[in-house]
Amino acid sequence: MSENPTGGELSSLVEEMRALAGDARATFGGLVPAQLNWKPSAEQWSVGQCFEHLIKTNEPYVPILEGVVSGGRRSGAWERLSPLSGFWGKMVVRAVAPESARKIKARSGFQPSSSSVDAGVVTRFADLQHKLAELMGRAERAQPEKVVITSPVAGFVTYSLLDAYRIITLHGRRHFAQARRVTETEGFPNS
Repeated sequence: MSENPTGGELSSLVEEMRALAGDARATFGGLVPAQLNWKPSAEQWSVGQCFEHLIKTNEPYVPILEGVVSGGRRSGAWERLSPLSGFWGKMVVRAVAPESARKIKARSGFQPSSSSVDAGVVTRFADLQHKLAELMGRAERAQPEKVVITSPVAGFVTYSLLDAYRIITLHGRRHFAQARRVTETEGFPNS
């Protein structure tokens, strides 16, 4: 029997991270720059912007996970004392889920660029997904359901590392679906 009761869920999340990387490469990896940067309207994101946003939101988790894996990460006072970590985790998980109808405006530091996104964005996203999946798997012994971290997006929000994994995975699927809708929109350029 596993020492970690969340091991089954963790394995599923790691596999989902890898699957999303593969799906992104298979579905969007062959798009040319004109397709990656095409937007259905001025207010909507392009395929490239969806993936650039995911890179910007996921990259800050890398040093957190590296610290957990190395054993060098120490929880801050707010992370140890916050009585709302479970609340925030559940709330953010629900908010970023692909089935959530609620639109959330990305904070300024996590907005994609308004200019052309380069053609390597899908590959960079997939590589980052694989790195996160590898770190998540290596951090299993740290008991991710018990480790509390501060959200890279909002410094007053804390949640468990396991909730962070859920957030990364669901947020990725949400924007993958958004990118797919862009390619299915009338007017999307053929290669």
